[in-house]
Amino acid sequence: GAEMAAGSGPAARELFAEGLLQFLRPAVRQLDRHVHSVRESQVELREHIDSLATELCRINEDQKVALDLDPYVKKLLNARRRVVLVNNILQNAQERLRRLNHSVAKETMRRRAMLEAGGY
Repeated sequence: GAEMAAGSGPAARELFAEGLLQFLRPAVRQLDRHVHSVRESQVELREHIDSLATELCRINEDQKVALDLDPYVKKLLNARRRVVLVNNILQNAQERLRRLNHSVAKETMRRRAMLEAGGY
């Protein structure tokens, strides 16, 4: 009625909350998928860094030319360390996203149960 038209009151708040949940759910899921794929590519990157570092060390040992590859190996290991740090940050973000997704789902179920019970 008039309360709904004014855009306030419990009915309007419920409508807004439901709309917000409908919006959040797919956004959180999509974000979770993106974080997951970034984490996968981070693992791949770390593996490439490891094999490159191993290869550089092997070349360094095998070579007859006086070429110091140690600084490059150090740079690679530094890059690997940063990749691991980023992966830890992503892991924490993904965990928070999963908790948020769980909360959104629980709230949605709670609201549906209330509506079906004739709470509003």
